[in-house]
Amino acid sequence: MARFETYRDAFPNARLARKDNGVLEVTFHTGGGKLVFDGHTHEQFVDLFHAIGEDRDNRAVILTGSGDAFMDSISPEGFDFFSPQGFDKILREGRKVLSNILDIEVPMISAVNGPVLLHSEYVLLTDIVLATPETVFQDKPHFEFGIVPGDGVNLLWPEVIGSIRGRYFILTRQVLDAETAREWGAVNEIVPQDRLLARAHEIADRIAALPPLTGRYTRIALTQKLRRIIDSGAGYGLALEGISAADVGRAMAASA
Repeated sequence: MARFETYRDAFPNARLARKDNGVLEVTFHTGGGKLVFDGHTHEQFVDLFHAIGEDRDNRAVILTGSGDAFMDSISPEGFDFFSPQGFDKILREGRKVLSNILDIEVPMISAVNGPVLLHSEYVLLTDIVLATPETVFQDKPHFEFGIVPGDGVNLLWPEVIGSIRGRYFILTRQVLDAETAREWGAVNEIVPQDRLLARAHEIADRIAALPPLTGRYTRIALTQKLRRIIDSGAGYGLALEGISAADVGRAMAASA
């Protein structure tokens, strides 16, 4: 069992704060500003979500971002898409981060403070999604890099908004505004930016007041289908992503 004080300051790209009632707020950031996702955060977040899930004193978890975005910027630093060993690392981390989010056995709230242009599967694995009017969703970087979007967005968007809508969202790199996302079932509430975290804490405080096993087992009960979806499809999707990355690498080498 993890203790909060042992991991609170362990993650350079996640600021953690927990109230006495067990509500844990996790803020993604880079140097205090908005997060720039890279290979190091890809590795780091596996351990972050594992530590949160192992701490039985957590009663509810809020995920949010710094600055004006939840997650909209990515850097290739720390990634190796083009060697078997490099993509083996990406595949292992990609599978583990999703299973570790699902292994957080307390209700989770996403307080989406702005655009989510990558790894929106993190949001879709939480139980309650609050967004601001400025929030948009898109799967932007996969096709920009020329690779298959196989890291979980391919599984979760069709599940959440419907098969035809979800496939269109991925294939066209659709920009989904907050109001449409709410109408389609990917967002619960649209909240002004200056009220977003307060509203997230209002909901989390009510959840944290439940008997501990009630909150914990409700999260487990609500995510069984998602666990089956991730268990059956994440490895295959990431393998397809790796094959496409190898092809991109071969083409780049041939043209060099």
